[in-house]
Amino acid sequence: MENLHHIIKGCIKNDAKLQRLLYENYYGYCLKVVFRYVYHYDKAVDVVNDGFVKLFRNMEKFKCENDDHIERILMGWMKKIMINAAIDELRRNNMTPEIGGMPEHVWNVADKSQNAEQRLLYKDLIVQIKRLPPAYRTVFNMFVIDGLSHHEIADALSISIGTSKSNLSKARVLLQKFIKEREESEICNL
Repeated sequence: MENLHHIIKGCIKNDAKLQRLLYENYYGYCLKVVFRYVYHYDKAVDVVNDGFVKLFRNMEKFKCENDDHIERILMGWMKKIMINAAIDELRRNNMTPEIGGMPEHVWNVADKSQNAEQRLLYKDLIVQIKRLPPAYRTVFNMFVIDGLSHHEIADALSISIGTSKSNLSKARVLLQKFIKEREESEICNL
């Protein structure tokens, strides 16, 4: 990819060509972040697009002093914007569970953050997380995968810290149950 500093400066100046370049290079990454929260593919695509609109509107707020880590910091900033866009979508729908799946071709979209084995494990994990009730799934994603604290989760979801902790605990128990059931099923099918 071209010099990331150049691309970011162009995005701040609303250079459509550089905005498109940034969008195309990070679309797959952002879609996978959003899909952990919004499981209907068409809705997830809309949320990603909304997230990029917010990102471009606020691009001047992105600051990175360390050239060596600019991509990692940019991806973290994008991830935060995409998570917030997904949570906004969930709120609009009262945390109603989404049905549907992500088409197979989307899992193969270039995502520099994962190698082939990581993509398989990630896909498998998402399938199991998808089975969780929406409130448990959201807290699990935010705490375990996205690294937010219970205080940050409580603020973002307008719940108590205790509810966040309880939902995480219940999510972990259910995931363990799902994984055990899957393993037992695989053994029976041998």
